[in-house]
Amino acid sequence: MTDGIPVVKMNGSGNDFILVDERFTPLADPFAFAVRICDHIKSLGADGLLLVGTSAAYDARMRIINADGSEAEMCGNGIRCVARYLDEHDGEAPVVIETVAGPVPARVLERNPYRIAVEMPEPRIGIPHEVAGFPATPVDVGNPHVVILVDFVEAIDLDVVGPRIEKDPRYLDGTNVHFAAFENGVWRIRHWERGAGATAACGSGAVAVAAVLITSGNALSPVTLEVPGGVLEVAWKPGQRATLTGDAVREFEMLV
Repeated sequence: MTDGIPVVKMNGSGNDFILVDERFTPLADPFAFAVRICDHIKSLGADGLLLVGTSAAYDARMRIINADGSEAEMCGNGIRCVARYLDEHDGEAPVVIETVAGPVPARVLERNPYRIAVEMPEPRIGIPHEVAGFPATPVDVGNPHVVILVDFVEAIDLDVVGPRIEKDPRYLDGTNVHFAAFENGVWRIRHWERGAGATAACGSGAVAVAAVLITSGNALSPVTLEVPGGVLEVAWKPGQRATLTGDAVREFEMLV
């Protein structure tokens, strides 16, 4: 494959990524590549770039670079896609994947279609506060989140309030934003991700929402969460890591 860079287009609950295996095809400038390849108008389009690399201590390493070229610490949907890639490409399952937020174990529960469970970092809930007129709860899942409970998620003008909260000065490195509401017997979420904007799903955000719901007594573990791109399940007990379960879809492979 010397005529271009091999890429795999994948998604987890609609949260879509371009995956590059840098063990075989290292990128000279992955940040510039992410901005170019994730452009929905001029290129393939994606929420982020997944980089698979060699780890000295674990089965593989994952880096996630957002569509705007910024690097994230963790990506729950992305790591399921990496786990599927390793299962199909390397024949490895279960695996432990190194991330900036620490090692993350992943195991394949089903194939055809793929259903994967990952052991996310322990969610750490901060002190509730008000932001942009909303009562919000900060949660650290290896990356920053704020969870806002509302009556109806569709009533939120996400394109306006999402970036306003993401870049609020109190969040020094920005934050991921999640609005959740209990509607028609199910918890629904809409996501505004730092560096990517509105997305069909956010795995670490789903963990953050579930942690808030469980600790507030609004839900029992495991929590089923309906996101724009599908359904995610989070099991968690305070003081422990959270288990995030969802799909991992391979859309196509090509050279770019």
